[in-house]
Amino acid sequence: MKFRSERDALAEVLVAAGRAAGGRGASSAVLSGLMLKTQGNLLEVTGTDLDLTIQVRQEVIGLEEGMCVVPGRLTADVVRSLEAGAVTLESDDDKVEISSARARFGLRSFPVVEFPGLPQPNPATVTLPRAGLSEALRQVVRAASTDDARPLLTGVLFTAEERGIRLVATDSYRLALRDLEGTKTLGEEGDVLVPARALVELQRLAGTGATDVDGPGAEVGVAATPSDISFTSGPVRISTRLLDGSYPDYRQLIPEHYPNRLHVGRETLLAALRRVRLLVRDNTTPVRLSMRSGGVDLTVVSQEVGDASETVDGDYTGEDLVIAFNPSYLIDGVEAVADDEVFIETDNPARPATVRAAGREDFRYLLMPVRVS
Repeated sequence: MKFRSERDALAEVLVAAGRAAGGRGASSAVLSGLMLKTQGNLLEVTGTDLDLTIQVRQEVIGLEEGMCVVPGRLTADVVRSLEAGAVTLESDDDKVEISSARARFGLRSFPVVEFPGLPQPNPATVTLPRAGLSEALRQVVRAASTDDARPLLTGVLFTAEERGIRLVATDSYRLALRDLEGTKTLGEEGDVLVPARALVELQRLAGTGATDVDGPGAEVGVAATPSDISFTSGPVRISTRLLDGSYPDYRQLIPEHYPNRLHVGRETLLAALRRVRLLVRDNTTPVRLSMRSGGVDLTVVSQEVGDASETVDGDYTGEDLVIAFNPSYLIDGVEAVADDEVFIETDNPARPATVRAAGREDFRYLLMPVRVS
């Protein structure tokens, strides 16, 4: 195999596919590698850890067709270290040579036969708007758990609603949900539970490049089976196994109404929260919100560091209330709102509060309060 490509373009596809390659904990050393395959002037780069697969295609100058498996991270580092310009990559049975200008690297490669054979994904049966999906993932994925001891909560639920698809994620401390209207169900069963790790990569993909509603790559193609799902946008395909199990009934967690509502500017509140959070040294130090007519007072008290407070002007309706939250979780929720104005709706200091946009109804972020004396 032999081809020539511009350094930056080649480095980009190696890094993108390499995010799926297995690390030190991989069951086989070859899973830390990337499969490179050339056919004509098309290069296809594949990385996988058997649960997640990322495949990227790119136009190159094809000099000799073939395939090889290169050490993923090292190859990407080598290519990125080269001077700007054309890079030539050539492989034989057990070695790959990378050269550019006066630099040359010879790297040991893995046997192609040891790289896992991956099934060809089915053609896309559903398309999602790329811009809308990118925003929805940004809002929801942050609430998924990272604790592998609770595998179901490490996923994002795609569930069918009357007017489209709803994305739901929770780590049991907060819950985020976002509706994508006008979209069909993704799977035959109606609900699919997608690992958040794959959606982080999809979010990175969907949030870059052109998003013109009429241009190429403006939509993401989705193909789902009972066991796996793939997302395709332009030259990139992300495939992952689905999580198996029944997702918790999140609907029972959503209060039917709130007697108290705070209406504030998003950026003003975020800036104040970030300032008072400077005194937080562990996950047990909360931020107290004293809601009253005319706004809210933010307070952080750290026994080791000191205390901080700031007042944010806003409109408040309801009874005066003091409620406390994990400051990082609250900042996450306010950051996720896609609007200049934010509602924080509360019932009492022991029940979940909701953060949402003042001018939109498609996103909600529920947050459990922290009990304080």
